[in-house]
Amino acid sequence: MKAVHFGAGNIGRGFVGLLLHEGGYELVFSDVAAPLVDAINAVDSYTVHEVGDAARDTVVTGFRAINSAEHPDEVIEEVASANVVTTAVGPTILRFVAPHIVAGLALRDPSSPPLQVMACENAINATDVLRDLMKESAGDAWEALTARVVFANTAVDRIVPAQPEGGGVDVTVEPFYEWAIERPPFGDEPPVIPGAHFVEDLAPYIERKLFTVNTGHATTAYFGAQAGMDTIAAALADEAIAARVAATLEETSALLEAKHGLDPADLASYRATILGRFRNVALPDTVWRVGRQPLRKLSRHERFVGPAAEAAERGLSVDALVAAIGALLAFDDGEDPQAVDLQRMLREQDAASFTAAATGLEPQHPLFAKVVTVVEARQAEIGAG
Repeated sequence: MKAVHFGAGNIGRGFVGLLLHEGGYELVFSDVAAPLVDAINAVDSYTVHEVGDAARDTVVTGFRAINSAEHPDEVIEEVASANVVTTAVGPTILRFVAPHIVAGLALRDPSSPPLQVMACENAINATDVLRDLMKESAGDAWEALTARVVFANTAVDRIVPAQPEGGGVDVTVEPFYEWAIERPPFGDEPPVIPGAHFVEDLAPYIERKLFTVNTGHATTAYFGAQAGMDTIAAALADEAIAARVAATLEETSALLEAKHGLDPADLASYRATILGRFRNVALPDTVWRVGRQPLRKLSRHERFVGPAAEAAERGLSVDALVAAIGALLAFDDGEDPQAVDLQRMLREQDAASFTAAATGLEPQHPLFAKVVTVVEARQAEIGAG
């Protein structure tokens, strides 16, 4: 069996690639970063180091990497003969991956089992997004290719921090992980991925993860940066920040309970687990890494506005979520292009225009005015608006 994985970074090697390896797949990484591709091809194994409680090392073998920028034809040929294709490239990069998969499908033997495609991104229904991009890329040829592929959405969760210097292609990760995958698209032949679990309805898993792990992680980062903290663990050691993060997650849990009927006790336990993971001092994760790309995180269906909008529509409390958005607006990192753009937009646009452009909310939405209020507060701090 063979799996082609787009994105040979830390998540690709330390999570998705690891589980595919444990499922017995031959691994082909595809990436555009030439030094990373060369480093992977220079070794015949790498180690995934789990740190903290239940620490262990796992050696990964049976892999190779291809530079898709320099050798796209090689990637396409690998896709044509693969059993599984996965991605961990970031939602905005999927449009560059889609044409390679489409070209591989065109070369695929029609009598082969369908290619199993899963986008493992921090976004809701990312595989659907990838499928739509592939359809757009294929044009009129799409209908003929659909019998050669099946798509399944996934929810993935593992903290993989910035890696220590000199580690090569080894990866340091936390022990906890979760990979939930839609079961119905696969019929009688789901992929072999030990440690993943297949579910009939993925939506609750996707949103529980996105609105707890991603919302909580980013909330910690933004309040931590605002308070002058450097690491996520240090931020949560501050009782005031911990209380703000907990309040934010109580609001997202209330939405999950109302929307999906999830058990409040189970949600409370899940929140406690997540916050315990964030406090893992063996993971030197910085507020700057977690907080990067604030404009993406502020967009309509992401980790803040997504749950806050739905909660507001239901008449649920959103005060803590709105306060977290206020902390996001203060994220000022000159090394992050989106943070630079965020601060520029706050200086150049009035509060209502900024709110509409950055969040995608309509002025009549029940959340809109609340967000405008924190935007105005940030603009007052920087003398803009």
